[in-house]
Order: sequence, then C-alpha cells, then structure tokens
Amino acid sequence: MSEETPVIRFFRGSKPIGVAAVVADAPILEMAEIAGVTIPTNCTSGNCGTCLVTLREGKVELPEDLPPGLDEELVQLGGTLTCCIKPIGSCDIDLIPPAW
Repeated sequence: MSEETPVIRFFRGSKPIGVAAVVADAPILEMAEIAGVTIPTNCTSGNCGTCLVTLREGKVELPEDLPPGLDEELVQLGGTLTCCIKPIGSCDIDLIPPAW
C-alpha cells in the first residue's frame, strides 16, 4: 500500500468547498488559499479569533500556550485558528466555527 499525500478538505457545513495538499510547516490558512477557499482574517497571529473554524477530522499542532483567540473550551469543541495553527497529516475543516 502506497503512502498518500496528506490533504486538507474544506467544508461549509456538509458542503465540500475545496481541497489542498498539506504544506509542511504552513498554517491551515495557507492551504485554504491554495484551495481557493476564503477564510476571514484580521490579526494573522492568533489574537483576535476571526479565523476560527471547526476541525472535524484529523489533528493539528496546538502550542503549549494557546493563542488569545483560542481557549480550552473551543479546542474541546473542535475549534482551531487557521492563521497560526498547522495540520498534522490529513484534516477536514468546517468553516463554520464551533457552536458555543
């Protein structure tokens, strides 16, 4: 069995809206741009939370100290920030943020 290239699939709810190969050491936002998917951003450093999305499947590289735009409760709900969080392998991302 051959090893497949990891990809990120983007959804808006249940509707697929784009896919891109994972770029090593790049934040999710970069792959969204490659896939032609627009994710709103503001600070691009994890402070504001504008780029909050829901990680439906897969894993991401969370820093030990979460950025101000993300907290443990959001992480438990699948929340992640696309501007500064990097994927670990294939992921499914829903552009709709987690429900509070």
